[in-house]
Amino acid sequence: MPKAITDSPKQLSSNEYERSCKVEQNKLQKRLRREAGRAIADFSMIEAGDKVMCCLSGGKDSYAMLDILLNLQKNAPVSFELIAVNLDQKQPGFPEEILPGYLSGLGIEYHIIEKDTYSIVKDKVPEGKTTCGLCSRLRRGILYNFAEEHGVTKIALGHHRDDLLETLFLNMFYGGKLKTMPPVLHSDDGRNTVIRPLAYSREKDIARYAALRQFPIIPCNLCGSQENLQRQVIKDMFQQWDKQHPGRLETMFKALCNVEPSHLADTSLYDFREGKRLDEKQGAVQTVAPGLEPEPSFGRLDVLNI
Repeated sequence: MPKAITDSPKQLSSNEYERSCKVEQNKLQKRLRREAGRAIADFSMIEAGDKVMCCLSGGKDSYAMLDILLNLQKNAPVSFELIAVNLDQKQPGFPEEILPGYLSGLGIEYHIIEKDTYSIVKDKVPEGKTTCGLCSRLRRGILYNFAEEHGVTKIALGHHRDDLLETLFLNMFYGGKLKTMPPVLHSDDGRNTVIRPLAYSREKDIARYAALRQFPIIPCNLCGSQENLQRQVIKDMFQQWDKQHPGRLETMFKALCNVEPSHLADTSLYDFREGKRLDEKQGAVQTVAPGLEPEPSFGRLDVLNI
């Protein structure tokens, strides 16, 4: 029997450990690539001729997203362009040289946007309060404007399955809404389209893959170090569930993709008097027949041998 991949170098020889890590890395890459390909196809995230802007924070998720998209680009049935963008928010001690060095090694077009949002956030948010809300709004506006100015058709973010579930519970617990981060989001003004290629992927798989690939992770010292964040409370709850009730998170995500408006209580989605589902915008009965949905132009990369 082969020794477990999780064995430490003390239990395995150096060569055995390197080989086992390589095997694990390849398995994770195939899994993440398959999941990303399926998400892209299911939600029509990428089409022929798209210019996709990968937003890099320096965290494990965005590194993994760029890595997987670059891999998929080589085998995709449609041609699309990838560029990488990082927003340098002028946080004290931010290692400015890491991302340019990493991206130069990849040979990909990249841009570093320098905007001092850190000072704005620290000035506007009282000490001890969560900075994430204002920080994300400022960051989103800057990236949206950059995308429009550079002909970007899709903005790719590194949010994964756990992020979607955590956001669902945050909105339920603290916002009184049943909503989450959608895999594809069209901005209200119609200028930008946001995609989340890792929507089907588990955080623990991404974390392990990032460790094996040895991505040069940059920690967030602005908001990631704040204690008692509401999202962290949800994250801790999920981790406990995942240990005590294996498979619960998978079932929860399936529920997120299998909604029955007639069994909720939103009158804007379902006409309870007529017993008919309503179109969100026009209030008309939906008439799309099963099996007649258009095929996504990206193809089903989850079933291709890539």
